Amino acid sequence: MIPEWIMNAAREYNNHSFENRDSYVAVLLMPIKNLVKILDWTFQSLPDEILVGMDPDPEILNPTKVEKKYLGDEHNIDMFAGQGYLLGKPHLVNRGNSYEVHHVPEEWVDGIFAKDRGSRGGRFTHWLHTHPNAPAIPSEADADASQWTEGTDMILGVRFTPEGHLPWFENADGVRRQLTENDDLTTLGRARTGHLIHGLEIICFHRSGLGINLVLTDDKGNPIE
Repeated sequence: MIPEWIMNAAREYNNHSFENRDSYVAVLLMPIKNLVKILDWTFQSLPDEILVGMDPDPEILNPTKVEKKYLGDEHNIDMFAGQGYLLGKPHLVNRGNSYEVHHVPEEWVDGIFAKDRGSRGGRFTHWLHTHPNAPAIPSEADADASQWTEGTDMILGVRFTPEGHLPWFENADGVRRQLTENDDLTTLGRARTGHLIHGLEIICFHRSGLGINLVLTDDKGNPIE
C-alpha cells in the first residue's frame, strides 16, 4: 500500500518532470514502490546517510509513449548503461557518514550480492545516496564518485528536526527538484528514529554533469498521474 502523501507528491513531481522535459537529455523511470522502500530505509537510518544500488529490470522496457512524453527534442538515446529499461528493485548497500557511503571499495562488495546481481557481483548500474539535512545537489565528492557509475546517480535530500550536529544546509548552487514542499516546515511525519520529516527532494544526473529526467511510475512504467 503506497501512502497517499507519497502518491500526491509523485504526481506533482511528475508534473514538474513533464513541464521541464526540454531541460533533460534522457529519462529514467523509477517504480514508486522503489521510492517507498528507499524512504523507509532513509527514515530508519537518520541522521546517517545511506547508499542504495539498483540495476535495470531486463524484462521491462520503458513504454515508448512515456519516453516521448517526458523527453524533449534534443534527447540522447545512448547515454548510460540500462537506458530504456525500468529500474529494478533497490538494495541497501551501506550506511554511515559521507566518506563511508560515497566511496565503497569494490573489494568490499565484490561477490557479496552475486546471487541477486548475477555475474556483475560487486557493481550496480545505478546508485542513490541520501543528503541528511542538505539539498539534493551533487557535492564535489558526489561528482567524483559518479565517474565510476555506468548508469546514473541519484540524490535524495531530507530535511528533518531535531537537527543535532547536522543543521539544515541551504547554500548550494544547482537545480533543485522538490518531492515535497518544505517552505513552512510542515511535518510530513515522524521517522522511527524520532526525527520529524519536513521536506524531501530528489534528483538524477549523469557523470557528465547533465541532468536526467526522473519519472515515478507504477510497476509497468506508467507514470503516476
